[in-house]
Amino acid sequence: MGNNRADTLEAFLRQRKDLVDEALDAFLPPEDTPPESIFKAVRYSLFAGGKRLRPILAVAAAEICGAGAADVLPVACALEMIHTYSLIHDDLPAMDDDDYRRGRPTSHRVFGEAVAILAGDALLTEAFRLAARRDLMPGTPPETIVTVIGEIAEAAGFFGMIAGQVADIAAEGKPADEKTLAFIHSRKTERLITVSLRAGALIAGAGEDILKDLTEYGRRIGLAFQISDDILNVESSAAVLGKGTGSDAARGKLTYPALYGLEASREKARLLVEEAVRCLTALGEKADPLRKLAYFIVQRKS
Repeated sequence: MGNNRADTLEAFLRQRKDLVDEALDAFLPPEDTPPESIFKAVRYSLFAGGKRLRPILAVAAAEICGAGAADVLPVACALEMIHTYSLIHDDLPAMDDDDYRRGRPTSHRVFGEAVAILAGDALLTEAFRLAARRDLMPGTPPETIVTVIGEIAEAAGFFGMIAGQVADIAAEGKPADEKTLAFIHSRKTERLITVSLRAGALIAGAGEDILKDLTEYGRRIGLAFQISDDILNVESSAAVLGKGTGSDAARGKLTYPALYGLEASREKARLLVEEAVRCLTALGEKADPLRKLAYFIVQRKS
């Protein structure tokens, strides 16, 4: 991807990230709201410098389908809250036991395990309250809001992210297994990324053909994103990544590099991105931001 394309994508991501950050700040109570510890903990993790990939995908999908960013921001922010809750809980001693996230001490290292757990719980709960606020989405039919909430809950729950996390933990230290690896990746990461695109498109009133194209695109970039994460855990440094590296191998985690090696993993991610881009053919030039974002996923360094 040439410099002009990169610059254009950088501007796109920065503008949408700023929109999401402003909305998150507005939707959340100030950190001096009693009880202060929970709001400080929530804001500490939520504003720790994440890429905002999931809400940006929701906004981009809505814009492609003819809606404005404001129409989807409550749901976009809800998706980021769910993602952040999962990271807080992932970092806990009972899970991955990580001391750093995005270059800063993890929530439980700063606020203690109890408050970190509650901060994650609060973010997950608040996400669904926010997504259900019809007053913030007056132009969206109630039945669409219900559909979106249901899809997000499925992507984050028993049959989505939670299933992937449980399978990930269960697979630690066990022999490599292609079927289990595919299960973990599709649920742990891909489902929430795919539903982000679907949520934006649904709120914009997209038809079934567009929903199908965005769904297939999401499935492929979701898997590519997780493979890229696995590769970075092997190759990157803690200074660049903002968290410990080499932890997957140390814990005996089932990852693409562990099963297939680095070169084959890179090729798999590249092919997934190419397939994802082809899924956008019918959407024309308006889907260019999603095309560029797909390539960015496998080129990123953090």
